[in-house]
Amino acid sequence: MITAVVSLTAIGSGLGWILGTAARRFAVEGDSRVKEVEAMLPAANCGQCGFPGCAGAAEAIVAGDASPTCCPPGGKVVALAIATHLGLTLEDDGVDEGPLVAVVEDALCIGCTKCYRQCPSDAIIGAMKQLHYVFAEACTGCNQCVEKCPTGAISLQSLPATASTWVMPKPALAA
Repeated sequence: MITAVVSLTAIGSGLGWILGTAARRFAVEGDSRVKEVEAMLPAANCGQCGFPGCAGAAEAIVAGDASPTCCPPGGKVVALAIATHLGLTLEDDGVDEGPLVAVVEDALCIGCTKCYRQCPSDAIIGAMKQLHYVFAEACTGCNQCVEKCPTGAISLQSLPATASTWVMPKPALAA
């Protein structure tokens, strides 16, 4: 019995050492810009950009397959930061709506829980045949619940301005 334990421990340790040495020796360094761009993204991993999580979106942005504006939860601020970091220019596509959150219209909600099961950030609470509610603080605005709602009870709306989030708009420059 002891011989078997000692021999398996020796074999496991030897193979572990070989694999560890091979991993260090044959390591392939990736593009460091991908990790930097991924750190700038909001880490919602909502898939609203069309890529599998923020890591996939960062790889596509660095490779040039996606625009820095592909992340709706990040908004214009994140897009400008990424574009500045990568040395890209952004076309001004109008006014930034800011972050969007899902809102449930009480009269239309039938409590089917399709939105609840689809939400990647667990921002929707409710039960079968009960009214559902969306926590605005947890909602990423990914639009997945809106697409799954059979009655159209869910819509995306801008966050309401509060005393802590309101910013005075910049005045227009006189010509």
